[in-house]
Amino acid sequence: MLYLHETHTVAGARAEEFEDAWREHAEAVSSTDDIRLLWFMHHAVGTGPAYTVVTVTGLRDGASWERLARAYEGGGAPGTWARRVDAMRTEHVAKLIAPVPWSDLQEVDLAKVPATGEHPETLYMEDTVSPFAGKLDAYIEAAGTLYARDTIGKRMAEGTSLLELRGAFRTLVGPNAGRQVILWQRVVRPALLERLLTKEVGPEHRRPGTWMHDALAFRDRWESRLLRTASWSPLD
Repeated sequence: MLYLHETHTVAGARAEEFEDAWREHAEAVSSTDDIRLLWFMHHAVGTGPAYTVVTVTGLRDGASWERLARAYEGGGAPGTWARRVDAMRTEHVAKLIAPVPWSDLQEVDLAKVPATGEHPETLYMEDTVSPFAGKLDAYIEAAGTLYARDTIGKRMAEGTSLLELRGAFRTLVGPNAGRQVILWQRVVRPALLERLLTKEVGPEHRRPGTWMHDALAFRDRWESRLLRTASWSPLD
């Protein structure tokens, strides 16, 4: 199972048209069982560049990815759609990602994913990390224990966690391929965002033995962004 992760910088005047085009696309790709649009998300207003959209497409395997790529390059309906959508953006970054071994999200039964959904908008925090050279595997292992199990897992059990870690992925193809990890986290207690954004992380969360401290052995920078699913996104 592979995932095509795309970040689209959209021309502001064409933002609604862009979303409508992707909703049409979700219907079109649902005609087969090996490709599905899974998430369509807006970068939450006020938390980063305006008119930024993230899409995640599920692919059964590499052959599905090749078929989709060739369809986009061709002269049929998928190719026409791809060129129409490209004219609505000013920038486009695509990555092919795969789940790490301990990720909860591994396989999605694509045949059961609806073309579009109908649900409340959901907020995700996406952390993109580029560990130090030679430290990727060590970072993935530590993230699975100290972060996923001992930090997020413990807080979820206590009912105090801001986030629920839905999945973790490594970038296979695209920018920073082979040196990047994406942590995919649903915001389950949005009220806690205020403290995160307005207060410094307390010293009790930065001492040795905590994720904030010990992860510095593997990385010292990451990018977080808040993404909000569209109400029609196939998955919430």
